[in-house]
Amino acid sequence: MIENKKLLFVVNVDWFFISHRLPIALKSIENGYEVHIACGITDKKEYLESLGLIIHPVNISRGGMGIVSEVKTFFLIYKVLKNVQADIVHFITIKPVLYGGIASRILNIKNRVFSISGLGYIFVTDGFKNKIIKIFFKLLYKFALDGAESKIIVQNKDDKNVILDLNVCDEKQITLIRGSGVDLNLYKYEEEKNRTPIVVMASRLLKDKGVFEFIEAVNILKNRNIDAVFHLYGDMDENNRATLTIQDLEKIKKNKNIEIYGFSSNIEKIFRDSNIVVLPSYREGLPKVLIEAAACGRAVITTDVAGCRDAIENGKTGLLVEVKNSNALADAIEKLINNKKLRINMGKEGRKLAEKEFSIETVVKIHLAIYKSYGDN
Repeated sequence: MIENKKLLFVVNVDWFFISHRLPIALKSIENGYEVHIACGITDKKEYLESLGLIIHPVNISRGGMGIVSEVKTFFLIYKVLKNVQADIVHFITIKPVLYGGIASRILNIKNRVFSISGLGYIFVTDGFKNKIIKIFFKLLYKFALDGAESKIIVQNKDDKNVILDLNVCDEKQITLIRGSGVDLNLYKYEEEKNRTPIVVMASRLLKDKGVFEFIEAVNILKNRNIDAVFHLYGDMDENNRATLTIQDLEKIKKNKNIEIYGFSSNIEKIFRDSNIVVLPSYREGLPKVLIEAAACGRAVITTDVAGCRDAIENGKTGLLVEVKNSNALADAIEKLINNKKLRINMGKEGRKLAEKEFSIETVVKIHLAIYKSYGDN
């Protein structure tokens, strides 16, 4: 057991930490770490504190890039790093990685772990202006991540190659972990029970999650008289520049071809009650929703892009389609609707994949090994 070592997580917001990293923090406490979290606060502070975590509120805007607010965020992170004086700092999500990486270099903090779970909105957009901005962000990443003691966690091979191209670390400093893990006891396999197939998309309502492509694919399938029910779960994310607007949502709600729901805290039941899970995203780290669907034994359809293709075995646990191609998405959905045997076999193989690769226990174990690798540094 580790005694008297401080572990500080820096992450954008509390709910994301609970969804994606909480088991790691709790296991760290069990192993003797004093665990701190610096993050934006919604309504989860008391809950996190009740678990033994020490919270440092830091207002981290996830969408805005106003110079004044971003400078303020940088210095808030800098102040927490300086005050906590953690033995190990783990930066999660884009702004904490960039701002925290730069601040920790200024403070000469050596033991730093970076989780690269997708490289951000700018890496999925095109155009000359964005190419210039992308070069700038690569320079920021290079300065933030550089260091002989840096440990970098990526979720897919594409992001690993981007990091290697920055020439900031040796390959041995990078650990590939496929996703944030899933509780296989909660996300249980169940056989299909619907006579009419239910096709589900569950995600934040962002343009780059492929929401509009899913809506269009549903319309195409209804025009083909395909017998299925289509559900969309999720909320808008006002702090993300790719979020759908209220007007977008009102327009979608008028579409009689699809049933619209908000956020659900019972996603495991939604997947077990479905037949097919769809995520036509433009780019990801490794989508948690896809590994949760696999754990529930559901065939998935997603796009052939970084992160998404790493979450499935194409043709075995699900199908890959061209990004931003509603017709290809509709064809893939129709294929699985019409072939019950194929989608059931894919679901069974998905469960096997989840058991082999996506167990939360495995993910936690790897993280603890990374922390312990710092020894007495």
